[in-house]
Amino acid sequence: MSVVTRIAPSPTGFMHIGTARTALFSWLFAKHHGGKFLLRIEDTDRARYSEDAVQAIKDGMTWLGLDWGGDAPSQFDARDRHAEVAKQLVEMGKAYYCYCSPEELETMREEARASGAKVNYDRRWRERDASEAPEGVAPVIRIKAPLEGRTAIEDAVQGRVEKGNDELDDFILLRSDGTPTYMLSVVVDDHDSGVTHIIRGDDHLNNVFRQKIILDAMGWDIPVYAHIPLILGPDGTKLSKRHGAQGVHEYEDMGYLPEAMRNYLLRLGWSHGDDEIISTEQAIEWFNLDHIGKSASRFDFDKLNNLNAHYIKTASNAHLVELITPIMEKYGAHIDDTSKDRLLKGMDALKDRAKSLNDIAEEGAFYAKQPPFVFTEKAEKSLDKEILGFIAEKVDALTELTEENVQDLCKEVANDHKEGKLGKVAMPLRAALTGTTVSPSIFEAAAILGKDEVLKRLKYV
Repeated sequence: MSVVTRIAPSPTGFMHIGTARTALFSWLFAKHHGGKFLLRIEDTDRARYSEDAVQAIKDGMTWLGLDWGGDAPSQFDARDRHAEVAKQLVEMGKAYYCYCSPEELETMREEARASGAKVNYDRRWRERDASEAPEGVAPVIRIKAPLEGRTAIEDAVQGRVEKGNDELDDFILLRSDGTPTYMLSVVVDDHDSGVTHIIRGDDHLNNVFRQKIILDAMGWDIPVYAHIPLILGPDGTKLSKRHGAQGVHEYEDMGYLPEAMRNYLLRLGWSHGDDEIISTEQAIEWFNLDHIGKSASRFDFDKLNNLNAHYIKTASNAHLVELITPIMEKYGAHIDDTSKDRLLKGMDALKDRAKSLNDIAEEGAFYAKQPPFVFTEKAEKSLDKEILGFIAEKVDALTELTEENVQDLCKEVANDHKEGKLGKVAMPLRAALTGTTVSPSIFEAAAILGKDEVLKRLKYV
């Protein structure tokens, strides 16, 4: 059997981090088995549909590096096919037309609530002939759910799960306006696209019993289901805005690398022994459904930051320069050939201190800035112009700057004017060259900037 998995998000907003993890698991499982991974847009809810949300989903998938087969079909576009299956089920005697008016249904619900019974449709049209139908009522199509016994599935994560058929009602397949419900559409789409394994959040677990009724009625194969626990916030409650970023695009904006995000999401509910750092190649080789945990996972920003720092340190300097170039604009820096060369030379020190691409861009912005630039308040207070004048004299006397001779001349100035306290000299130099009080080694930075640029910045102060 050729494995086919899918991710089917609703385009009603940003791509949630939980959706991203489900997509990752589905993608890895397909890759592991040499199968296909599909993206489908479940857009039957037209009132909340957003084209921007569709693009956000595709952008999020692309950023994460999760390539999918073919295009990303719209579920709404297949509505005629879904309606066709509903009518076919009626012809087979597995579904029926229900002519209840909205008023009848409301009365039914009120009576059920008053008696303490379950608020389910009472199946009054299940065996009635359409000839009895009242005039002016457009019917819905309802499935004939089993009346006795139990429905069971063997879930690849949750194990055997059962539900009594008395808890299942004759739910609607086709609305009175001819539009299909989600429950029907998802089953037909999965069948028609040959999906063999459905990996999704365990908030969908109850849906599977209704979907199995449709599959059994049509005589279609039952896919392998794997319902994975949800992601919780650090405090153990449902992940929400108050916990921080929820959308994939936010993590990209915060300077996380996609490979770090993949590694983190993989370990958020799946394990391979004690391994924490897992490359994408290893993940594809090792991934299976057996090692997905049954308990919900808590999102931990500290672990994500540590992973991101690891992947930043192991990334090539040229790749990091490419990634931070668009970010540098935020800090008033423009990347040209000169500044790119400086960043490449200074990247080892920059990335060694960073937990995000934004850290690198912010700390490294001085390599691309030109006077006049704005000093931070602390840097402004650190500008000892007398000391900087002494440094400028000594820099001007050198043929070229090296990390060693910059440090040596700063020591000389410190010994002559600041009782040997090197920090009293290095901090004004850092403020003058970077506009801030935080940077990598200012001696290395000065050498990378070069004699002419250092003098220009000192003279500007």
